[in-house]
Amino acid sequence: MGVDDGDRIDGGTQMDPISPDLRTVANLEDGDWQALGPGESILQLDDSLRIGTGFHVYRLEPGASSTPHEHTCDEHFLVLDGDLVDHDGFRYGPGDMVMLRRGTRHNSRTETGCTIAVFIATPEVNL
Repeated sequence: MGVDDGDRIDGGTQMDPISPDLRTVANLEDGDWQALGPGESILQLDDSLRIGTGFHVYRLEPGASSTPHEHTCDEHFLVLDGDLVDHDGFRYGPGDMVMLRRGTRHNSRTETGCTIAVFIATPEVNL
């Protein structure tokens, strides 16, 4: 990744380069993943937010499951790879875009491992 002057699109408006202190970039392959629990990890760029809130990427290793929890706001996620199965047997796969409403109580597991991109505004409550 980097700047390629040939790729600039400015619509005719003069734009200054983005200052390095205003841009944070991480790659899923070599990002600074943080362990959450057995087989669970998270990649979150905004360190001003509580871990697991805002936009982040969540990964479950093969055979792992999430801690049962309740959502205090709507959760939105996109399955990037692998399989994810909710406690009620509902299966999600790559490309599935999901919204679970505030008040949802659940936990999920994976057989093959999975990676999901998540947005959730407030912390969930572990059950």
